[in-house]
Amino acid sequence: MRIALFEPEIAGNVGAVLRLGACLGASVDIIEPMGFVWDDRRVRRAAMDYIDHVTITRHASFDAFRADIGPSRLVLFTTRSSHSAYEFGFRADDVLLFGKESAGVPPSVADVCDARVRIPLRPEVRSLNLATSAALALGEALRQTATLPG
Repeated sequence: MRIALFEPEIAGNVGAVLRLGACLGASVDIIEPMGFVWDDRRVRRAAMDYIDHVTITRHASFDAFRADIGPSRLVLFTTRSSHSAYEFGFRADDVLLFGKESAGVPPSVADVCDARVRIPLRPEVRSLNLATSAALALGEALRQTATLPG
């Protein structure tokens, strides 16, 4: 299982996702450009020493990312889907894709994803924090595929 972040903008969110990946055994793909400098101390502060326990792959573009992930299924988490992540059947080799905090992914990226799902929310709110969304998504995907650690 992999988590992919499309052009993330907030260093602290990336750090939190790196820690999540370390704790649950998921590698993290970062699709550039990022909205901050990679050596930003906020990344390391959020990830703490867990950053040494996660596989991180940086990709220069979405096209480079697509070429690198091979045949894995790309599952986009988006508020623009009507299909609940809790009704979706995950596979152990899925790549869970999350868009940038301010705008998600452009239509050109969404169109090439194999599936689009959403985390159900109350109608009066817009979205969850990126790291929170990734945690809910990864937890459900690992639960369904019986690949939770421990």
